[in-house]
Amino acid sequence: MKKKEDRATDTAKKPQNARESAPSRPVRAPREFPPITYPESLPVSERRHEIAQALQENQVIIVSGETGSGKTTQLPKICLEAGRGRTRLIGHTQPRRLAATSVARRIAEELNTPLGELVGYQIRFNDRTGPDAAIKLMTDGILLSESQKDPLLRKYDTIIIDEAHERSLNIDFLLGFLCVLLPRRRDLKLIITSATIDADRFARHFADANGKPAPVIEVSGRLFPVEVRYRPVRFLDDEDETKPTRSAANEARRLDRDGEKELVDGIVAAVDECATHGAGDILIFLPGEREIREAAEALRKHHPPSTQILPLFARMSQQEQERIFRPDTNQRRVILATNVAETSLTVPGIRFVVDSGLARVKRYSWRNKVEQLQIEPISQASANQRAGRCGRIGPGICIRLYDEEGFAQRAKFTDPEILRSSLAAVILRMKALRMSDIESFPFVDRPAGKAVADGYNQLQ
Repeated sequence: MKKKEDRATDTAKKPQNARESAPSRPVRAPREFPPITYPESLPVSERRHEIAQALQENQVIIVSGETGSGKTTQLPKICLEAGRGRTRLIGHTQPRRLAATSVARRIAEELNTPLGELVGYQIRFNDRTGPDAAIKLMTDGILLSESQKDPLLRKYDTIIIDEAHERSLNIDFLLGFLCVLLPRRRDLKLIITSATIDADRFARHFADANGKPAPVIEVSGRLFPVEVRYRPVRFLDDEDETKPTRSAANEARRLDRDGEKELVDGIVAAVDECATHGAGDILIFLPGEREIREAAEALRKHHPPSTQILPLFARMSQQEQERIFRPDTNQRRVILATNVAETSLTVPGIRFVVDSGLARVKRYSWRNKVEQLQIEPISQASANQRAGRCGRIGPGICIRLYDEEGFAQRAKFTDPEILRSSLAAVILRMKALRMSDIESFPFVDRPAGKAVADGYNQLQ
């Protein structure tokens, strides 16, 4: 039995012979696509020829563009125009189901084709990808699952890893897997993109055989200026808010009941301030479902019935989540969201953003040997992502419920999940996915040896 398992693992790690390492025959006959047009108002449209040329000349490219540049919707179309997707699929990953479905609908609309025909999507329990599709939107987990059934990803000729800055375990697993796969699939193209990506690190990680880093193409950001205003709410201990590391005891009491009340009061005041600047919808970022419900209740009591209060968090059904894409021109909308609305997802009509500066983050406690969801200050990169949600339809205003000094002292980028997770769970996940050992796997950020040893000890 053990020999059979070893052979299965070896098969997933490397091809059995040269014939297997080459791509199989085309999945379908080449087909023609409808005329492709680009919104000239989007900054990425101006760089499409440069991006297409870089894609022709390199196997991996990094596209770094601020929120609002249009990279998520236009990159698959640029790939189509460059000749990709004619015999195989262009795979486009998103961190969340709502982003995958909404982006697929938007691209299908811009190509003037029914959803599922030329552009489809696949999320858990739902696959709307037709046999002649050229672009497939999916979550990171779907592509990772497919890699186990087909280690060479034969049905794809291009893969776009979007929102790579989130650095979830799935994204890091995919990046490491693709780093190993690319030398075996010379015809496969990879595009890594994000608004707040650490581009130099990714470029070095995907250097070619000669050590030349992958090219980085930077695209300008939002269409209109965004004014950032600081309205600090003292619901956190001032020292704890800016410290990069905190004790478990401090983390446990960061947001008590009195603090929640002050946070809700600060949100109500910020919404009132936004309302004085004219029409436009308001997007409020909060750390979790409980905070969203309490703030929604307070706003419903404070504002007239003509104001539409819409919660948005991951546990809602898809039908409830999609309500945010149906704006009512006669009502001001106030959308209260977790970081599900921070990336990829463009909520229409947003002119104002209220940022609590908090997110619920999964972090492993070395002392207690458990993983906890903790409320923590977001990084500067995440704060800039949130601010970029406005400034699409006109000059925007972002109200941050913390001070400028606290923002400057925050971490520049969000910690990768691999560095704040139990490596025992990571090791088991890698075994289940038939990946190589954690010590040799090409992570962008390699875990410390002490953390790896702790993971093995915990499993034993």
